[in-house]
Amino acid sequence: MQADEMTSGVHAGRLSPEQYTRNFCDAHPPLNLAQAKIEADRCYYCFDAPCQTACPTGIDVPSFIRRLADDNPRGAARTILESNPLGGMCARVCPTEVLCEQACVRNTHEDKPVEIGLLQRYATDHLFAHPGAPLFSRAATTGRRIAVVGAGPAGLACAHGLARQGHSVVLLDAHDKLGGLNEYGLATYKTTDDFAQREVAWLLSIGGIEVQLGVALGRELQLDALTKDYDAVFLGLGLAGVNSIGIAEPEAIGLRNAVEFIAELRQAEHPSLVPVGQKVVVIGGGMTAVDAAVQAKKLGAQNVSIVYRRGAQEMGASHHEQAWALENGVHIHHWASPTRLLAGDGHVSGIEFGRMRAAGGQLQATGETFVLEADMVLKAIGQSMVAQPLGSALELKNGRIVTDADGKTSHAKVWAGGDCRFGGRDLTVEAVEHGKLAALSIHNALRA
Repeated sequence: MQADEMTSGVHAGRLSPEQYTRNFCDAHPPLNLAQAKIEADRCYYCFDAPCQTACPTGIDVPSFIRRLADDNPRGAARTILESNPLGGMCARVCPTEVLCEQACVRNTHEDKPVEIGLLQRYATDHLFAHPGAPLFSRAATTGRRIAVVGAGPAGLACAHGLARQGHSVVLLDAHDKLGGLNEYGLATYKTTDDFAQREVAWLLSIGGIEVQLGVALGRELQLDALTKDYDAVFLGLGLAGVNSIGIAEPEAIGLRNAVEFIAELRQAEHPSLVPVGQKVVVIGGGMTAVDAAVQAKKLGAQNVSIVYRRGAQEMGASHHEQAWALENGVHIHHWASPTRLLAGDGHVSGIEFGRMRAAGGQLQATGETFVLEADMVLKAIGQSMVAQPLGSALELKNGRIVTDADGKTSHAKVWAGGDCRFGGRDLTVEAVEHGKLAALSIHNALRA
């Protein structure tokens, strides 16, 4: 522990070992066999099921749930993973309450949907615990080589889909682990027991995928060289840039990007090693803001607040996630925007906010201000794509890559998907669908 952290109020080891164990266990425990059977029996197995339509990857939900009801979890897992090769992680982090479960017809009769996400987790967890023979195999080798840049959900799904078709894939990533946001950007309590890496290991087990880590586009990799050396290129670059909070940001201990704070905890050997403040303020209203705030609380912060410039309805975090934050003792302040960061002696001491209101569809300052004391301020107001490595090779819109519905860009040999693709919703499950569709598009293009 560094002396400057101690004097700022930001330090590690705030809790007892028992408290860390309680705080960082699985936040939403899986179903047991009896619970899974009971829940599966609640499904109506609808024809033309709205839950399947609501799933971005089109999982045949009634089919996999029927297999669970018939005591066939392996068959259920195959149905899931056929449509979504990262179905295990999506079962943990997908906002099912606004997708498949919101569409469940049980809502009409009972005001309680079938717990599709938990059933999906039960099926995929059972497969990883009892893998048996491989579910999928590679087609005959085609002799084609495709570079997949970025090993997040989109890149992993694309690589798996291409490998299944018999192509050789080189999976390139700037980090020292595969997984992208699944490994570095999700709350620790959502993905316990190193699940992200266990899922990656399963995905790579199909074969035909070579991994190169520690290489980044614009540094070791150049797009023009990739398009010359490979038959096709898929870009799953994610969003590496962090947006500014719109005010002066003096260098001060305690001011951090929320995504870096989450990544530090995910990669720490133990949560007791991660420094946190006593009074933490998180600026933003999305999933990252909630994850950072709840993790700060679980690390031992006494007072944690999320501050968002609009109302609860406009927050990017779902109502379920907002309720989770409140349940964990996080305060949520709406209609406030940062105006001044307070710091002294190189340490954050607080942040001033201006009250906001909606006027004519626009945000307007009321002139009223207030101050929240803080020794740690976490910025979670969104990320942006770092477009510089692309040069002028691809068409961009609002800082993201323009593609057709199947992920093909303005360059004949380049496809893209995930958060870097224009028009997406920044959802893990949608990134998987982007990668899956791009793999099929690339395969069809290479066959033509």
